[in-house]
Amino acid sequence: MKLLHKDIEKDNAGQVTLVPEEAEDMWHTYNLLQVGDSLRASTIRKVQTESTTGSVGSSRVRTTLTLCVETIDFDSQACQLRVKGTNIEENQYVKMGAYHTIELELNRKFTLAKKNWDSVVLDRIEQACDAAQKADVAAVVMQEGLANLVLVTPAMTLLRAKVEVTIPRKRRGSCTQHEKALERFYEAVMQAILRHINFDVVKCVLVGSPGFVKDQFITYLYKEAVRQDNKLLLENRPKFMLVHSSSGHKYSLKEILCDPTVTSRLSDTKAAGEVKALEDFYKMLQHEPDRAFYGVAHVEKAADVLAIDTLLISDKLFRHQDIQTRNRYVRLVDNVRDNGASIDFSWTVSSELTQLSGVAAILRFPIADLSEPEDESSSDDD
Repeated sequence: MKLLHKDIEKDNAGQVTLVPEEAEDMWHTYNLLQVGDSLRASTIRKVQTESTTGSVGSSRVRTTLTLCVETIDFDSQACQLRVKGTNIEENQYVKMGAYHTIELELNRKFTLAKKNWDSVVLDRIEQACDAAQKADVAAVVMQEGLANLVLVTPAMTLLRAKVEVTIPRKRRGSCTQHEKALERFYEAVMQAILRHINFDVVKCVLVGSPGFVKDQFITYLYKEAVRQDNKLLLENRPKFMLVHSSSGHKYSLKEILCDPTVTSRLSDTKAAGEVKALEDFYKMLQHEPDRAFYGVAHVEKAADVLAIDTLLISDKLFRHQDIQTRNRYVRLVDNVRDNGASIDFSWTVSSELTQLSGVAAILRFPIADLSEPEDESSSDDD
């Protein structure tokens, strides 16, 4: 993401102009947008024209509109973002108050205006515009005939390719068909790696499978790399790491990231940091429960007495449409940050955090168990 202009007033109202440069930037934009914001961007509008003879035709024109945001639709697999709202600035093609849908595009700027830019939103802009925070981990989870290639970014997990090839069973006395199908499968996975992994950025490529599928694939990969003199694969051979996974389905990625040998190898990546922080929380909950709190009401009380050492909070909470509820989470983050605690805004482990109301904390010192029930309003309805 590129920041072209930023104009925030003392009352926190203002606007920013940004250019999304890659698919993940659409995810950041989705988290920046809220109902009631003003979005200005270039878009295509179908307009009707009437000729001097009275015949009516239609054409598609590119124009710039400013919408008051009403609905936000994000396709996480395609990383496409559509924003629907009413036109709030005079335009020769679109009447004031008319509805329109803008599909934000890569490498095309947009301007977002808000009445209140809180600290969490401003942090997200800083994170999105930091060139160092990119997809530094790739993973291939596979089994015979199925492979999922995933990029793990600081903000989300992106499925980049799914390879499916039917593998015939071995027959007594002949394995030819089975071996040919396996070779086609391995070739397709290799091509997906070459197409989707940027080895200038990626620090580690995890290859996980049950049994020996991963070993056979890596043997094939480097045999082909040598045969084709593929210097890209040969030079990046040390980045490949073989690990066990229970299947070739995408959900096996979490189990791979929790592997101790993987977390030590990925110690400087954000994804591994999130997984480790959640593991540390569960260990604390098991062995010293008075130093592990979850649920926003309990965590707020721990924050009030400066007890929080690490705060884990799900990105999902900051998409809450209720302004008061969202502001509650922002105040919690600001309070904890001001008191020197570390904060993990988690997407990688967001589903696990959701089971803990989206908020968990490891404390600096024990606090006796709080008997008050968790505030029901703290759960996220999204």
